[in-house]
Formats: sequence, C-alpha cells, structure tokens
Amino acid sequence: MIIQKNKKMRLKIGIVMDSISSINIEKDSSFAILLEAQNRGHDIYYMEINDLYLFNEQAFSKVRLLQIKKNKNKWFEFTKQKDIKLNDLHAIFMRKDPPFNTEFIYATYILENAEKNGVMIINKPQSLRNYNEKIFISFFPELIPNTLVTRNINRIQTFWQKNKDIILKPLDAMGGNSIFRIQKNDPNFSVIAETMTHYEKKYCMAQTYLPDIKYGDKRILIINGNPIPWCLNRIPKKGETRANLAAGGLPQIQKLTEKDWEISHLVSPFLKKKGLIFVGLDVIGDKLTEINITSPTGICEIESKKNISITGMLIDYIEKKIHKR
Repeated sequence: MIIQKNKKMRLKIGIVMDSISSINIEKDSSFAILLEAQNRGHDIYYMEINDLYLFNEQAFSKVRLLQIKKNKNKWFEFTKQKDIKLNDLHAIFMRKDPPFNTEFIYATYILENAEKNGVMIINKPQSLRNYNEKIFISFFPELIPNTLVTRNINRIQTFWQKNKDIILKPLDAMGGNSIFRIQKNDPNFSVIAETMTHYEKKYCMAQTYLPDIKYGDKRILIINGNPIPWCLNRIPKKGETRANLAAGGLPQIQKLTEKDWEISHLVSPFLKKKGLIFVGLDVIGDKLTEINITSPTGICEIESKKNISITGMLIDYIEKKIHKR
C-alpha cells in the first residue's frame, strides 16, 4: 500500500473483546481506546472470541462495523456485519478478559495467523500464550515477594507455616476473584487449599502477604516500553484484603515513586522485546505482584484526573508503526 506524504491514512482497526453491551463506559479501557481511534477517523471492526475462525489456513472473522459515543444510555451501534479475512485489517487489539483458558489460547493461534500475514496484533499472540499474567513475575525474582506455584497442598502448607501470612490466588482469573488470605493458625487452611487446587488437580499461586497493601495496589501502565508517569492506586476498603476496583477498592491517582520507576525500567525492555505493547504492572509497596497483558485497565481513571492522553499515546504508536510499513 502506497501512502502519500502528509496525507493521513485511515486505518482499519479491529478489536476482540467481551460483549460491548455489558461494559461501563466510564471505566472501560477498551471503550476509551476505541473512542480515540474513532475520533481520529479510523474504522472500528468489532469481534468477540467466537467470531474468529480458520478456513484453509487463513484467519477470518465475522465483524461488525462499530460506531461509539459517550452516552450511558446508548453507547454503541453496529452499522454493518460481514465476514472478512483478518489480514484485511491494519491492527487488532486482543482485549478479551480472563479467564485465560484453552479457548483463549485457540484464539491466539488464529490471531497469530493474521499477524504472519502482516496485521499488527496488540498484544503479540505468542507472548499472550507464553506469559501467564501471574507466573510472568517469576522472570524478575529480585522484584517479587516470596512466591510459590503448585497444586500440591503439602507444599502450600509448608509455605504457609514458614511465611505465617499468605495470599492464595488462581492463575487464570481477574478482578480479585477467588483471592484468599490465610493468616497464622487459620482453621480454614485445608478447605481453602482444597478449593483452590480442586483437590490437587489445578495449579494456584501462593505469595507472602504484603502489609503495604493498606497503602494500595498500584497499576502502572506501560506503552511500548515507556511507563506512564501517573498510576492508578487502588486502596482496599476497610476489612478487605483485595484492592481491586471490582472488589470495592477506592481509586487514587498518583505519581510514580522512585521505586515504581525502577521496577518499570527493569521490566520494560523485556516487554518491548516480546511485543507486549500495552501492559499493566501491579505493584504493592516495593514488590511486583502481577504483569497484566491480556486486557490492562486503568486508562479512564487516570485520564479523568490528569491532563494526559494514554489512549492518544497508544494510537500514536500504532499509526506510526503502520505508516512506516
């Protein structure tokens, strides 16, 4: 495709996400990204995971052309529906929320096919498969709390007895779902461990409890290896271990601390190398606890409080990358 100098290119941008009919447009990062793309004149092609398919080694999808607006009563409209080859698009956001299951993995294979045919996929499908959001932190052992991934209850018990106060969480969930704190002498240890491991049939993660959670769980956003200078700090409500907004956490916007910058700069080169363009780091105190690569959130909260356009930076990156091609 030949692009004339000084002529703005109208891009075809796809997105794979959960049903747009059920989102909260005041908080949904996918909506914010799409609104920025639409405001720049780009065409939006909406897909859900069941729309993707392969035919004769070619990636296809049923798509709906999407128009959106900031109206709480009617925020989207589909103008046309058709099946297309995914390589008809310039870029595709993979923004399907966890659970990270086999269906998610199959979708990444289909998207990888499109990527091989020249479509920019954000984030890179191979990396979405290779780096589980919870286990990913093990690549940076100097930055994380004591962490154990296992489905063996005896190992979890030994870890608990040694560390006294721990967190147990699943590897494939989000939003604070099924996160348990087990303190010293907790009589519920056995039932929690049995539930979390499905009687030793499913892996989970154990981490030392971080008392600094009372000061918040920070979401640090990174675009193409560049940390955003403001983060979303989620403060747990009284009596709650989890700080996730979905679990009632209170949002605060604050500047990155010196330690936040240090963690971000240590992790960012690896993210960039692996094609993980839009990422959210979770930091409690001075410890990295998760690396969110499937559908990072926090854009709306930061943009609503600070004079910064995270979506603008993201779409800028995509436009420049595609124009160079």
